[in-house]
Amino acid sequence: MDNFSFKNKELIFYFLIAQIFSLVIIESMLFNQNKSPKKGKKKNNQAPSVSTQIISALMLFVLVGFLVDSFFPSQEDNQITISETAQLVSEGRVDEIIVKGEQLEITLLPETEGAEPELRESKKEAGTALSDTLVNYGVTPEQLQAIAIEINEPSGFAYWLAQLGPFLLPLLGLIFIIWFFMRQVKGSNGQAMSFGNSKARIILPSNKDKRVTFKDVAGNKEAKKELEEMVEFLKNPKKFISMGAKIPKGVLMTGRPGTGKTMLARAVAGEAKVPFFYLSGSDFVEMFVGVGASRVRDLFKMAKKMSPAIIFIDEIDAVGRSRGVGIGGGNDEREQTLNQILVEMDGFEPNEKLIVMAATNRSDVLDPALLRPGRFDRRVTLELPDRPDRKKILEIHGAKKPLGDDVNLTTISERTAGFSGADLESLMNEGAIIAALHNRKTILQEDLLEALEKVMIGPKRQSHLASEHERKVTAYHEAGHAIVASVLPDADPVHKVTIIPRGRAGGFTMKLPLDERRLPTKAVYEDDIAMGLGGYVAEEKIFGDITTGPSNDLKVASATARDMVMKFGMSSAIGPIVVDGKPAQTMFGGRVEGNNRSEKMLETIDEEVSKIIHRGLERARKVITEYNDAFVEIAETLLEVETLEQDSYNEILKKHGIAIKELPKTKKAA
Repeated sequence: MDNFSFKNKELIFYFLIAQIFSLVIIESMLFNQNKSPKKGKKKNNQAPSVSTQIISALMLFVLVGFLVDSFFPSQEDNQITISETAQLVSEGRVDEIIVKGEQLEITLLPETEGAEPELRESKKEAGTALSDTLVNYGVTPEQLQAIAIEINEPSGFAYWLAQLGPFLLPLLGLIFIIWFFMRQVKGSNGQAMSFGNSKARIILPSNKDKRVTFKDVAGNKEAKKELEEMVEFLKNPKKFISMGAKIPKGVLMTGRPGTGKTMLARAVAGEAKVPFFYLSGSDFVEMFVGVGASRVRDLFKMAKKMSPAIIFIDEIDAVGRSRGVGIGGGNDEREQTLNQILVEMDGFEPNEKLIVMAATNRSDVLDPALLRPGRFDRRVTLELPDRPDRKKILEIHGAKKPLGDDVNLTTISERTAGFSGADLESLMNEGAIIAALHNRKTILQEDLLEALEKVMIGPKRQSHLASEHERKVTAYHEAGHAIVASVLPDADPVHKVTIIPRGRAGGFTMKLPLDERRLPTKAVYEDDIAMGLGGYVAEEKIFGDITTGPSNDLKVASATARDMVMKFGMSSAIGPIVVDGKPAQTMFGGRVEGNNRSEKMLETIDEEVSKIIHRGLERARKVITEYNDAFVEIAETLLEVETLEQDSYNEILKKHGIAIKELPKTKKAA
């Protein structure tokens, strides 16, 4: 092995060259893999060119050559010819000769006593015995007998590596380089060819961590019942096919954001135990024409191989908008994608055991071809959860959280009217965060109430130091809201009043409905407007001036009054007519969009809105004047304690003879 390590310079040189090739190629691979084109990056951070890499490699080769010559000196001084070897044998200066194939290692006798023997190297003729060669050069048999000749045929891994290394290493390096560049070319072609492949993610039935069932989804009983039929279709399709029934091809789920459209789609796949392909409508659309259609074909092809299966397209309005209204016309990439979806759902090839589910918040903008029978046969509408459903949703999201003994989810569900499932999940998560920030081991009721106010209004502005005058204005402003809401019969009861700043509000009055309203009446809207103007009236009455505090109240009241007139037909002067709020506009192509309203109609609308607002102002003034003592006590109490919860607030109302609003007995019994 020593002979291989220190004497074979060629082998070492070729081996180091192969290593340099590998290092250069690996460096190039890592650089190209890690680079990411970001905005603001300079050009000098781009990948080096191939020519630059080749020049760098050649410079390294030269450097390696110098290093090999420096660290492994030449052995030519020890080399002698076979004739010189024969002469040394004849002179009796040779002590031992070791024969290794054609190589000769000659050990000379020391010239002086105590000196180290000298070593020489030589080569003999191939295929000829050493003794015959030396005899031919005049060495006598007696002289040969005086030296020790050892035959040591080289063998093993070191020998063959020394023999084949100078040829195999460059060859292997060349093969590796060719393979690497072929792989790069193949990868580039593969990326170009796979550009049109589907980007759908898949949840397999065996993946229990991501599996969702109907038990994990609360509320929307009607929607779940409708979707249970789809589960039965997927579980037992022969049952329906034998009756001549066709399996529905598409289910369109519509509803407000956060109502659980995606969760229900996953629950259908989880209940049916079928593969679930999910992606967004924007995943189809790219800058290259035809890519979206290609991805649709690839998606359906992949899903058919694994059928029965479910394809879920979230936000389908990204590609499913009505055709013919864009500038691109029929050649628009989005429209080509939509055309391919239509063909795949109800084209020439039947899609048995394959159901397409889609979700959107804007079903009104979808193309009619998507909604016809044979495409999205079923339409499932998801509503905001009512009070019992909100409690069930809170229980689901709180099951994996350490809730304290004082947590009352019924109270939280009562105070979260209008919350979606996603809002309730965010509420529970905020409660856990607040508990963790206070270094608690469990989540308390106060954490959830704090999270509720944070989600609804915003975080506390603890750094805001209000002056005494600002606190007084805020207290009377909120007291005006509260007293009007408590007196007017169709206004919602007050649950909490506070002057602690949150978000952009200096204080707030939390009022919650006793019962879930699906059809608000005109009286409800008028009482709501009067309650919103209570703060304005209170500031005007107590301070004789108006601040910017009621600005948002005025905005909400004006919008409600305008909707009453223009959308709900709650004005005797306008009558049951819906007036479009959009002015007439000239669109692309010369078309005119929007209603051409007359000037008289606009004046009438403004007059009716003004009447409703002023009627609300008068009602608020009447309530605050009639119940002035209760109004003042609420404001002064707020200045002392800053926050009035429902029980403390109701005590003040009872003290001044104001009835506490409660549900009717019949509804309580129900």
